[in-house]
Amino acid sequence: MHILSPRVLISTLVTALVAGALLTAPAARSASADVVVSQLCAGGGNSGAAFTNDFVELFNRGGTAVDVGGWTIQYASAAGSSWQTTALSGSIAPGKRYLVQLASAAAVGSALPTPDASGTTNLANSGGKVAVVRAGTALTCGASAGSCAGDAQIVDLIGYGSAVDYEGAEAAPALTNTTADLRSGDGCTDTDNNSADFATAAPDPRNSSSPAAGCGSTPPPPSGASQNAAVDIDIQPVLSISLERSSVSFGNAVAGDTPNAVSEHVTVVSSDATGYALTVHRSAFVPADLPLGIAGTAPSGAQVGPGLNGGAMAGIPIPPAADLVVGTTTARSAGAGDVWATSLGFASPLPVVAPGRYTATVTFTVIGR
Repeated sequence: MHILSPRVLISTLVTALVAGALLTAPAARSASADVVVSQLCAGGGNSGAAFTNDFVELFNRGGTAVDVGGWTIQYASAAGSSWQTTALSGSIAPGKRYLVQLASAAAVGSALPTPDASGTTNLANSGGKVAVVRAGTALTCGASAGSCAGDAQIVDLIGYGSAVDYEGAEAAPALTNTTADLRSGDGCTDTDNNSADFATAAPDPRNSSSPAAGCGSTPPPPSGASQNAAVDIDIQPVLSISLERSSVSFGNAVAGDTPNAVSEHVTVVSSDATGYALTVHRSAFVPADLPLGIAGTAPSGAQVGPGLNGGAMAGIPIPPAADLVVGTTTARSAGAGDVWATSLGFASPLPVVAPGRYTATVTFTVIGR
């Protein structure tokens, strides 16, 4: 009996949510009930950029359509109070996106999806401010922290990178040629804290033709904390082999005889989904070798090795010769195991040898594929 039982390590990362207090500075305004900036990208057309243009993506996280006719997307530098405007039009349905295409540095990257509005503003990667405004008049705030908080026309304000004005305790992350700032919760999260609400990722611009994404009946909770716990488990695969007989005897014989084959069924249990291979080898008979062989058939769903095709009695090799392949499978075994109907016999008549008791050992091996 030969049993292989390799050790398998499966590592799983589990994230545990832990309730706790997250201390932030006062928000610039209450969380937007509907339209928010869900994504912004400033690397358009720069070296290595995925897309040719800067863009701002809006998202309607509310439950009713919002008419944005007369609204603007506005941009100012990190410490500036001079804003550039891009006019919006139409409306944004619940759960839908609205893509605003902006300036391009060069013809690098792919074209954006068809924009819902276009402008010529050039966003800076290192830092800046983007506001969604219910009017067309340019803002004059933004030169100091909290200076835009009292403007009732501002629907949403994002300060990123080195921006001096922003919502909450800190600005959202700075951008690069290959990253954008994306709002958490696929656009649904708005805690009025830019640093908590946004994270950098590869840009993924979506327009009004993109599928709707609902945010549920209530906004996500305004605070929380998370902690990772690494969890692992060692799973031992089932891989075993058992023999019909622990010893096989051919009784008495004389030179020139070919003793009748003796049944030695082999049962294999394997949980390996990709199957296994069953092989055999032997030691030489002592005091002199004899031509021991094997024949057999495969269980359902398996196939015998080439040497056993057609019920042939194949000689069993002696190391260092390679093992004889009894058969293979491409799936896990049956629940009670696969039974290989093998038998041991002699591949040719017994040679002329001295009288006496001749012994050898046959070893079957099963290997997961």
